[in-house]
Amino acid sequence: MASTTNVTEFIITGLFQDAQVQRACFVLFLPVYLATLVGNGLIVLTVSGSGSLRSPMYFFLGYLSLVEICYSSTVVPKFIADLLAKMKTISFKGCLAQIFFFHFFGVAEILLLVVMAYDRYVAICRPLHYTTTMSRQLCHGLVTCSWLGGFFHSIIQILITIPLPFCGPNVIDHYFCDLQPLFKLACTDTYGEGVTVLANSGLIALCSFLILLSSYVVILVNLRNHSAEGRRKALSTCASHITVVLLFFGPAIFLYLRPSSTYMEDKLVAVFYTVITPMLNPIIYTLRNAEVKIAMRKLWNTGKPGMG
Repeated sequence: MASTTNVTEFIITGLFQDAQVQRACFVLFLPVYLATLVGNGLIVLTVSGSGSLRSPMYFFLGYLSLVEICYSSTVVPKFIADLLAKMKTISFKGCLAQIFFFHFFGVAEILLLVVMAYDRYVAICRPLHYTTTMSRQLCHGLVTCSWLGGFFHSIIQILITIPLPFCGPNVIDHYFCDLQPLFKLACTDTYGEGVTVLANSGLIALCSFLILLSSYVVILVNLRNHSAEGRRKALSTCASHITVVLLFFGPAIFLYLRPSSTYMEDKLVAVFYTVITPMLNPIIYTLRNAEVKIAMRKLWNTGKPGMG
């Protein structure tokens, strides 16, 4: 790699060029990122510290929030810091690391959402077998598979990227390192690599989305046999999950299942799923879930001086 690559760092163009707009974005996105950390962190603490949230659904929700923190933190802190920097740079190794962890946590989240849909399917369509089917051992195994799936996906992405020669220019037309903007800088034809990335990233997102869509169609059909109260509770739980799925998969499929471009809307869509969506997820889950809100209040009261 050293003989064909003389680029040691990349310059990132960022989201906007105007300095005043960048400062405005800093003021906007810093609280959003802090809210992401606080909101998802509260869910992790609540699920791990509450005795009333021991069901598999909350077990997976805790891990989803943990992944959201990690996923957002691979991109957003540097993005926010760069908004105040005159020269936005990242080292070659730093770029590879950002790509690895961004895809690692992104695919881990996709697989966790599939696991959560399976959990809801068993709970609603096979309620008598739920306790035995969704054992603690299976839950831990499914979470481990989600992490491993993200790891192997990212390893493939990195193995595709490392052999590419980079001899200049070194300006990445994005606000973080991702594969398609990086491929445009390679001193060779990257059509084959682009197709592989499309198969690896786009098809994972599309197939997972179709599995999720199918599972919720089955769940909704099955709900016709439940009582009105049972339907209401099930729909309330599923609605939160479906909303999160749409917020995550919509932008991802839009970006990865179409030809790459330098359009500004691509960057704005990326901002939505890297900055905004991780903040919305804890809001979506807590606003529609009475048990989580009650557990959070108990945790808060227990932590107050003179309480608990």
